[in-house]
Amino acid sequence: MDCTFCNIANKTIPSNILYEDNDIMAIMDAYPTANGHVLIIPKKHYDDYLALDSSMLSIMFKKAQELGPMIMQKLGAKSITLLINYGDDQVVKHLHLHLIPNFSSNVKNLNTEKEEVTKIYNILNK
Repeated sequence: MDCTFCNIANKTIPSNILYEDNDIMAIMDAYPTANGHVLIIPKKHYDDYLALDSSMLSIMFKKAQELGPMIMQKLGAKSITLLINYGDDQVVKHLHLHLIPNFSSNVKNLNTEKEEVTKIYNILNK
Protein backbone atom coordinates (compact mmCIF):
# COMPACT_ATOMS: atom_id res chain seq x y z
CA MET A 1 0.00 0.00 0.00
CA ASP A 2 1.30 3.45 -0.91
CA CYS A 3 -0.15 5.70 1.77
CA THR A 4 1.09 9.28 2.12
CA PHE A 5 0.55 9.42 5.89
CA CYS A 6 2.13 6.00 6.47
CA ASN A 7 5.15 7.28 4.53
CA ILE A 8 5.22 10.41 6.68
CA ALA A 9 4.96 8.28 9.84
CA ASN A 10 7.81 6.09 8.56
CA LYS A 11 9.74 9.26 7.64
CA THR A 12 10.14 8.32 3.99
CA ILE A 13 8.33 11.57 3.14
CA PRO A 14 9.48 14.72 4.96
CA SER A 15 7.01 16.69 7.03
CA ASN A 16 6.93 19.52 9.54
CA ILE A 17 6.37 17.52 12.72
CA LEU A 18 4.98 19.42 15.71
CA TYR A 19 4.63 16.40 17.96
CA GLU A 20 5.44 12.70 17.84
CA ASP A 21 5.16 9.72 20.14
CA ASN A 22 4.80 5.96 19.63
CA ASP A 23 1.16 6.24 18.52
CA ILE A 24 0.61 9.54 16.72
CA MET A 25 2.17 12.48 14.93
CA ALA A 26 0.97 16.06 14.70
CA ILE A 27 2.12 17.63 11.45
CA MET A 28 1.54 20.84 9.56
CA ASP A 29 -0.94 20.34 6.72
CA ALA A 30 0.90 20.59 3.38
CA TYR A 31 -2.22 22.15 1.82
CA PRO A 32 -3.64 24.26 4.67
CA THR A 33 -7.03 25.92 4.61
CA ALA A 34 -5.81 28.38 7.26
CA ASN A 35 -2.50 29.42 8.79
CA GLY A 36 -1.60 26.92 11.49
CA HIS A 37 -3.67 24.05 10.02
CA VAL A 38 -2.42 20.92 11.81
CA LEU A 39 -3.16 17.23 11.22
CA ILE A 40 -3.04 14.59 13.93
CA ILE A 41 -2.39 11.20 12.34
CA PRO A 42 -2.08 7.78 13.93
CA LYS A 43 1.14 6.01 12.97
CA LYS A 44 -0.81 2.79 12.50
CA HIS A 45 -2.88 2.82 9.32
CA TYR A 46 -6.64 3.19 9.74
CA ASP A 47 -8.56 3.79 6.51
CA ASP A 48 -11.15 6.01 8.17
CA TYR A 49 -12.95 6.69 11.43
CA LEU A 50 -15.06 3.54 11.09
CA ALA A 51 -11.91 1.42 11.36
CA LEU A 52 -10.59 3.34 14.35
CA ASP A 53 -10.55 1.83 17.82
CA SER A 54 -11.70 3.95 20.75
CA SER A 55 -8.30 3.98 22.46
CA MET A 56 -6.68 5.62 19.42
CA LEU A 57 -9.51 8.12 19.20
CA SER A 58 -8.87 9.01 22.83
CA ILE A 59 -5.14 9.47 22.20
CA MET A 60 -5.80 11.72 19.19
CA PHE A 61 -8.35 13.90 20.96
CA LYS A 62 -6.22 14.22 24.09
CA LYS A 63 -3.42 15.60 21.94
CA ALA A 64 -5.93 17.90 20.18
CA GLN A 65 -6.94 19.23 23.62
CA GLU A 66 -3.30 20.14 24.25
CA LEU A 67 -2.44 21.50 20.80
CA GLY A 68 -5.65 23.39 20.04
CA PRO A 69 -5.36 26.06 22.76
CA MET A 70 -1.62 26.35 22.13
CA ILE A 71 -2.19 26.96 18.40
CA MET A 72 -4.90 29.52 19.15
CA GLN A 73 -2.75 31.39 21.68
CA LYS A 74 0.40 31.43 19.56
CA LEU A 75 -1.36 32.48 16.35
CA GLY A 76 -4.02 34.74 17.84
CA ALA A 77 -6.87 32.61 16.52
CA LYS A 78 -10.39 33.27 17.78
CA SER A 79 -11.41 29.59 17.70
CA ILE A 80 -10.40 26.24 16.29
CA THR A 81 -12.30 23.68 14.26
CA LEU A 82 -11.71 19.96 14.73
CA LEU A 83 -12.63 17.94 11.67
CA ILE A 84 -12.45 14.34 10.45
CA ASN A 85 -13.47 13.81 6.82
CA TYR A 86 -15.07 10.61 5.54
CA GLY A 87 -16.02 9.38 2.09
CA ASP A 88 -15.20 11.49 -0.95
CA ASP A 89 -14.05 14.44 1.18
CA GLN A 90 -11.33 12.27 2.74
CA VAL A 91 -8.59 12.85 0.17
CA VAL A 92 -5.93 10.76 1.95
CA LYS A 93 -7.42 7.42 2.96
CA HIS A 94 -5.56 7.31 6.27
CA LEU A 95 -7.54 8.66 9.20
CA HIS A 96 -6.50 12.13 10.28
CA LEU A 97 -7.88 14.81 12.56
CA HIS A 98 -7.71 18.40 11.32
CA LEU A 99 -7.12 21.27 13.75
CA ILE A 100 -8.01 24.40 11.78
CA PRO A 101 -7.54 27.79 13.43
CA ASN A 102 -10.21 30.43 12.79
CA PHE A 103 -9.14 34.05 12.82
CA SER A 104 -12.49 35.84 12.74
CA SER A 105 -15.86 35.39 14.36
CA ASN A 106 -17.81 34.03 11.41
CA VAL A 107 -20.61 32.51 13.44
CA LYS A 108 -23.44 31.73 11.07
CA ASN A 109 -27.05 31.91 12.11
CA LEU A 110 -28.66 29.37 9.82
CA ASN A 111 -32.15 30.39 10.96
CA THR A 112 -33.45 26.98 9.92
CA GLU A 113 -37.18 26.47 10.22
CA LYS A 114 -38.31 23.99 12.86
CA GLU A 115 -40.02 21.85 10.20
CA GLU A 116 -36.75 21.53 8.26
CA VAL A 117 -34.86 20.51 11.42
CA THR A 118 -37.56 17.91 12.18
CA LYS A 119 -37.38 16.61 8.60
CA ILE A 120 -33.60 16.18 8.80
CA TYR A 121 -33.90 14.56 12.22
CA ASN A 122 -36.44 12.07 10.88
CA ILE A 123 -34.22 11.20 7.92
CA LEU A 124 -31.25 10.59 10.23
CA ASN A 125 -33.34 8.50 12.63
CA LYS A 126 -34.53 5.96 10.03
